[in-house]
Order: sequence, then structure tokens, then C-alpha cells
Amino acid sequence: MNDITLANLLSPVQPTWCPGCGNFSILTALKQALVELNLKMDEVVIVFGIGCSGNTADFIKCYGFHALHGRGLANAVGIKLANHRQKVIMIGGDGDLYGEGLNHLVAACRGNHDITTLVFNNHRYSLTTGQTSPTSAKGTVAKSTPQGLIEDPIGALSIAISNGAGFVARAYAGKLKQMVELIKAGIQYDGFSLIDVQQPCPTFNKEQDYAWYQQNVFDLPAEYDPSNQGQALVELLDKNKLSLGVLYRNDQRLAYHQEVATLREKTLIEQFPQTVDLNKAIKEFV
Repeated sequence: MNDITLANLLSPVQPTWCPGCGNFSILTALKQALVELNLKMDEVVIVFGIGCSGNTADFIKCYGFHALHGRGLANAVGIKLANHRQKVIMIGGDGDLYGEGLNHLVAACRGNHDITTLVFNNHRYSLTTGQTSPTSAKGTVAKSTPQGLIEDPIGALSIAISNGAGFVARAYAGKLKQMVELIKAGIQYDGFSLIDVQQPCPTFNKEQDYAWYQQNVFDLPAEYDPSNQGQALVELLDKNKLSLGVLYRNDQRLAYHQEVATLREKTLIEQFPQTVDLNKAIKEFV
């Protein structure tokens, strides 16, 4: 099969995101990461959620699956279990993965399924014109909360770490080179990797624009130890701090498929019989 190149990933469909949207740079970073990892086209499957991030399905040429809202990770787990040699990537938004799909996120973390999950986090449901999402700041005035959001934003990365995710990182759409390296590290990690990508939405989140992010994001210090789970959770307690880099990494835990005896030598696809006779199964119903 062909090697992954930028030309091979080029879709005939032009992106329809709003001018200035952070999704453009995230897509660029993902493509660059796949190319630099020297993967082949048939080695990668991307599952896409719903929303602005899910529309990435139209803008990258690859093997993939466009899932239902909030259900993408369940499909990604199924794909990985069927053929654990595949590099499986999940793309979704903050509403998709931290809202409707939070139960599937927790399940994927608990199992440490070898899936790389990119969260396009713009703190809004933007495709439906700007309602507040689980990551919106308390007090946010939007179409769904004209008097201001009552709830605090969800601590999604803390939830992931405390429920077994092996690799958790935060990136920023305005720092392309760092984003590429974090995506590459997530794909290469054997286990569940969650990369929360902070991205401006110039149409429906004018408060958190590029100038705001430049003042509020910072790299983790050189002395930071990503293997220290307690340190990572303390770092995330302040939800207003947007520290960039690998927040937590556990290299001691096995990925889900590595602990399943029936998957150690062959994939489920390789074990599946070439011919299936359903007559015995349906005989009693005929």
C-alpha cells in the first residue's frame, strides 16, 4: 500500500470552516504528523465525530468512519479490537467527547485502549451556532445561556488521568510545531492517548481569540515530570491555567489488546473463519 504523503492525504473537498478557525492548523498538524511517522495509508483508520471537528472527514483522504454524535470512541474501540495492528485515531469536539460521549471516553480510558484521541476544544457547540459546551467558562453568555452559564467547566483531562488514560496532553492550535510532536507522541504511545487541542473559534467565541490564547497558554517547565500522576492532577486543578505539553504519561501499563490472551498472536480479523455457515444458527427459526 502507498506510503502516507501530503499528496495522498489531500481531499478534493475544500474545508468549509470559518476564516481563522483553529481547525485548519489542527488538520495541518495531523497530516504532518502522519507523514513524519512514515506510516502507510492502510495502517491508519480515523474515526470522526459530529460537529465542526467531525467535518474533518471531508477534508482528509484516508480510511475512516463518520460516527454518530458522542459514539465515535465506541466505534474506535471496535476497530482497534478487530485489528489491533491499525493505528486508530479519534477526532471529536469538546461537546462530542466531553458531553454526549463522556461515558465512552471514561470506558476507553479505563481499558487503556490503544487509540489516539484529538479533541478540537473551542469551548462551544459551534456547528449549531454557538451554544455553551462542557468546557465553556462559568458565566459565558451564549444562545443557550443568555443570562450566563451557571455550571463550572468540566475537568475532562483530570477525569481521563484518574480513570486510567495512559497519555494525556494539551496542545494549542497556534503552536503548530509543538502540536505535530504531541500528535506523533500520542500515535506512537501504546495505550489510550488524549490530546486536548485548544483552538479559537472566531465566529462564536470571540472572547478566547488568538490574542487571549497568547496571553494564557504556556509550556510546562523543563523540570515537570509527566510520570507523576499526582503532579499532573494538581496541575489541572486550576482550570484557568492552560499548560501545554505532555501532562501525564504512564509507560508501565499495558494497552487493552496486550492483556487479552486471544489477541497476542493474531488479530480478530485473522482469526475470523473464511467461510461462515449460518444454517445451524437459523435452523430453529425456519
